Amino acid sequence: MSQKDRPRIASLLPSLTEVVCELGFKDSLVGRSHECDFPVGIDHLPVLTAPKYPTSSGDSSSDIHQSITGLLQRGLSVYEVDAEKLAELNPDIILTQDHCEVCAVSFSDLERAIQDYLKPSTEIISVSPINLRQVLESFQTVADALDSHSLGKKLVQRTQSRFDELRNLTPNQNRPEVIAIEWMDPIMTGGNWMPELIDIAGGKNLLSKPGTHSPWIEWEKVIEADPDFLLLLPCGYSIDKTMSEIETLTEKSGWTNLKAVKNNRVYVLDGNKYFNRSGPRIKESAEILAEIFYPSIFKPHFKGSGWIDLKNTFSIKQ
Repeated sequence: MSQKDRPRIASLLPSLTEVVCELGFKDSLVGRSHECDFPVGIDHLPVLTAPKYPTSSGDSSSDIHQSITGLLQRGLSVYEVDAEKLAELNPDIILTQDHCEVCAVSFSDLERAIQDYLKPSTEIISVSPINLRQVLESFQTVADALDSHSLGKKLVQRTQSRFDELRNLTPNQNRPEVIAIEWMDPIMTGGNWMPELIDIAGGKNLLSKPGTHSPWIEWEKVIEADPDFLLLLPCGYSIDKTMSEIETLTEKSGWTNLKAVKNNRVYVLDGNKYFNRSGPRIKESAEILAEIFYPSIFKPHFKGSGWIDLKNTFSIKQ
């Protein structure tokens, strides 16, 4: 396909923006969402979405939760689409999702926003992966839409091959029990593909099920489960952002009695870059977990950038 024949792509989902770039179509992107921040070199693209709730760097997880819940309870969408700007860009393909109304612009949001603006031939590709199989299928869906089936197949194979390698390198018995916290106030544990990633990396996931939405739980459930490893990877949060709210958890009753805390096995991971996104870096997400669970087998390639050891960065209040 020549550069002239390539489609004009507007991506409203960070994970699919990464898929597009991984497939070699970075130069075909004409617009992005406000959350699309990878790979390097896409920040010049017009931003087509924005959250409807007030945001600031100082907002806590509780503040954000209350703002979003308020919108949803009133039957409102969480994000808005700049339909006029989208029409000006005249994309051939728009990429979005229909999995989580909190995570990004949904298919229904997009339909409402653009029905009077875009040409009839514009194709809307919407994906809704809830497990790793469907994540890989979404890679292929995008590749097929770009008339690049073989490139999609290679991306899927590379990702699956790495998953298989990690499975073969990690023990099948005496696996550590793991809880992944995907939101801190209120507490949510990682569902969807997160339990599968933990399994691939040699852990035993607790308090959530693969292929189901991430559940809200009470803190007492964490205390009762008393995992070997506690992973903190709030949705959309960088390591620094999570650390700025770490006392939300460390000051809870029973924190210091947790096995993971006593054994210094509490880790802060970059949810925004890796685990929360169902893009090509899902492979690196599994590698990060393997590094954490089995440091004698895997070198800490992502330490400091993808994860940190809480005991070395925070003085836990007794």
